[in-house]
Amino acid sequence: MRVGLSLDRPISSVEGVEDREPGGWPDQSGQAIDTTLSFVKLDHPDTLRTAKRSRLTEAGSSSMVGATPLEFDRDEAFSRNIGWITREEHRTLAEKTVAIAGMGGVGGVHLTNLVRMGIGSFRIADFDRFELANMNRQAGASMSNLGREKVEVMKEIALDLNPELDVRTFSEGVTRSNVEEFLEDVDVYVDGIDFFALDARRLLFAVCAERGIPAVTAAPLGMGASLMTFLPGKMTFEQYFRLKGKPRVEQLIRFLVGLTPAHLHSSYLVDPDAVSFEEERGPSTPMAVSMCAGMAVTEALKIMLGRGKVHAAPHGLHFDAYRNKFVHTWRPGGNANPWHRLMLALALRKFSRDGVVTPDS
Repeated sequence: MRVGLSLDRPISSVEGVEDREPGGWPDQSGQAIDTTLSFVKLDHPDTLRTAKRSRLTEAGSSSMVGATPLEFDRDEAFSRNIGWITREEHRTLAEKTVAIAGMGGVGGVHLTNLVRMGIGSFRIADFDRFELANMNRQAGASMSNLGREKVEVMKEIALDLNPELDVRTFSEGVTRSNVEEFLEDVDVYVDGIDFFALDARRLLFAVCAERGIPAVTAAPLGMGASLMTFLPGKMTFEQYFRLKGKPRVEQLIRFLVGLTPAHLHSSYLVDPDAVSFEEERGPSTPMAVSMCAGMAVTEALKIMLGRGKVHAAPHGLHFDAYRNKFVHTWRPGGNANPWHRLMLALALRKFSRDGVVTPDS
């Protein structure tokens, strides 16, 4: 008996196949065989897929006739998380609140992953709108969403995953006038701000330190990601990066060096002209964004559940899938560390030679 899958021929058109009552097709011995998978005796080897697709379509259509629309059930929706978290932890996460500033590259993917883990409440902020250049990496970027506010799009996506969510949006971004409200009653802050938005980032991490809110940042780097976590009572963002009083371009260099002490990604940058500190742009990949979310959301989960090792700054983690390398770094003093000071000196010399860093930068 020959069986196969058909891409384009209906089963009734196959020579030697007759219409049968539901219950089975006879095999060569005359015995009925199960039709659950629509296996049939064929003279033509490529017919089954059309039959199976047709049967599944008919079953799906008939099951919806007169049916009550499915209602959301949080326990069922996120039941596959159980095993890696307990049922009690599942209930605990429903009571947690996470703030995410930036709904673009990493921020949007952070949000969807955290929603799928069962977090119950969010504060999301972004003043930007989706544009065509966002397509390669941003969760809410699509042709139908071009020109729309990122916070509104991502709120819709989040509520479509869990209609019971409490989501507060800040469409003006995070400012000095609303940062206290943005971080009110927050359990964890997860950073999703654009690399070049240092003023807002410094403000957020400073207020988190003052209010004792754990803060997690993950940077997409090439085809990998680096992770840093700032915990209450530990080294602060400013103590690690030492940006205060520095010219803007030097602040960017210090932030980059501090985020990437292992520097795993730079060896395979094939077009250096794609990076411009002056124009505040750089290349990105969707893989790096997804890895950031995996690392940052896992770190946030450990903090909220109170279990698992959390490496606070000056510790850092860097994984690069392209180079198949993972590095756990420890830099006491952050950018005051002798190794960082050497890297900063080399970077500043390079950018000065290229005319990027000037006394007024």
